[in-house]
Amino acid sequence: MHGTMQDWPLLVWKLIDHAAIYHPNREIVSLSCEGPKHRTNWAEVRGRARQVAGALRSLGMQPGDRIATLAWNTWRHVESWYGISGMGGVAHTINPRLFEEQIIYIANHAEDRVLFFDLTFVKLVEKLAPSLSTIEHYVLLTDRAHMPEDSSLNLLCYEDLLAAQSVDTPWTELPETAPAGLCYTSGTTGNPKGVQYSHRSNVLHAMSACATDTFGMSAKTVVLPIAPMYHANAWSIPYTAACAGAKLVMNGPNFDPPTLHRLIIDEEVDLALAVPTIWLGMMQHLDKSGETLGKLNRTAIGGSAVPRAMIERYDTLGVKVLQLWGMTETSPLGTVGAAIPETETLAYQEQLDIRVKQGRGIFGVEMKIVDDDGKELPRDGKAFGRLLVKGPWVVSSYFKGDGGSAFEDGWFDTGDVATLDSLGYMQIVDRAKDVIKSGGEWVSSIDLENVAVGAPGVAEACVIGVHHPKWDERPLLLVVPKDGADVTKDSVLAYLDGKIAKWWTPDDVLVVPGLPHTATGKLLKVALREQYKDYKLPTA
Repeated sequence: MHGTMQDWPLLVWKLIDHAAIYHPNREIVSLSCEGPKHRTNWAEVRGRARQVAGALRSLGMQPGDRIATLAWNTWRHVESWYGISGMGGVAHTINPRLFEEQIIYIANHAEDRVLFFDLTFVKLVEKLAPSLSTIEHYVLLTDRAHMPEDSSLNLLCYEDLLAAQSVDTPWTELPETAPAGLCYTSGTTGNPKGVQYSHRSNVLHAMSACATDTFGMSAKTVVLPIAPMYHANAWSIPYTAACAGAKLVMNGPNFDPPTLHRLIIDEEVDLALAVPTIWLGMMQHLDKSGETLGKLNRTAIGGSAVPRAMIERYDTLGVKVLQLWGMTETSPLGTVGAAIPETETLAYQEQLDIRVKQGRGIFGVEMKIVDDDGKELPRDGKAFGRLLVKGPWVVSSYFKGDGGSAFEDGWFDTGDVATLDSLGYMQIVDRAKDVIKSGGEWVSSIDLENVAVGAPGVAEACVIGVHHPKWDERPLLLVVPKDGADVTKDSVLAYLDGKIAKWWTPDDVLVVPGLPHTATGKLLKVALREQYKDYKLPTA
């Protein structure tokens, strides 16, 4: 026996249909690759997305075909996203910050048939094209006036393709379980692995992301996703904004603090989302300029742990930091650091103790921590173990069957070591491969980094384990000073004294000009461990 409700498949294109019908005039504002700021709205973008769907059909594309994008956050990328999935294709967002060999690998592995790309990537695509074995058409995301006069590629002009199609081109009816998007992991170890999102998973994820204790988005929201669309679906914001009817503001190829600040002020952004490195840069910009953040009152930060000092600094600016945790494999939302009645009555410093955690699981995500034998551990905030998750927008297998060892009885092993407390807050202790094992005890590199970044003059900090003849491993702290700051080993150690356990104290502190990052802005510790593998600690 079944219920008597209508069967209404959860398809991605229904999100933009909703926005176009109920919020047609809500703006979509983009900084463009051509230069000027561009303004459009949900109704116009929906019509143009339908034109994209028609253009792809005219090129011979079929449902299930992978269509790649190599592009920044702009209105054209949003149109392409919806148009690709709307004709039944799979929108494969490629991260341009990957190594060239990785881009070639994932495009060929995905068997992409069409590549949509921005003007800034013409030279890169020309260089890579001879190695891209499956791409049949190269579509440049610009108008006729900005098409290159000569290119080694047989380029198609995006605006010309759209002009030949109708804004009433029909969407493709599909099962909600059909694939809609494809994103590859950053591949810090081995080849990147593909995560293929379904229409159903994307829509459910967007609906949950709209909730008050998640992003709390509505038609009144002005949202700036600095998180790129190639970074785990821009954290679902192009979907969630359509679902809520919010104003969508996009920074195009611009990530410098002055430009981002100007965009926040001019467009009256009240919610922005980015990785910690972006907000560290913004802090330094505000410290120099003395400016405020206008109407910005919330920022969602994910990608790596948020330092306590950053939360405190943005509190003074009237901006509430909402810490997130997630992965490409979780679409990406897994936890959100929203307050609950039990935490709102705590003293400020006690609230911070909670807010530095990665947050509580949102509806749709189940979590547990287990020991090395797979036994579930208590939710007491003390026991730590491998973090396993499951849910309707959590990956069940990688594309083409790669990486099968990450799955245990329907649970996905995140590769993180974490704690869960009695209120449901999860805290990442470390990546399993990054935890420092010293004399039988574990040192959390994340916790140590978050304390160290609060030291005067320190812009960024990283902790890795270095071989020690007695203790097996001991922490080595690398710090990057702020511009013009005088930072020394002694000044950092003096700051750490009394703020961490004595045995956590780094055996050495090195002041360095910069640190390597992955293509998604995370510290590239695998490279640092290789660089310092033979480093002799002064205590060794």
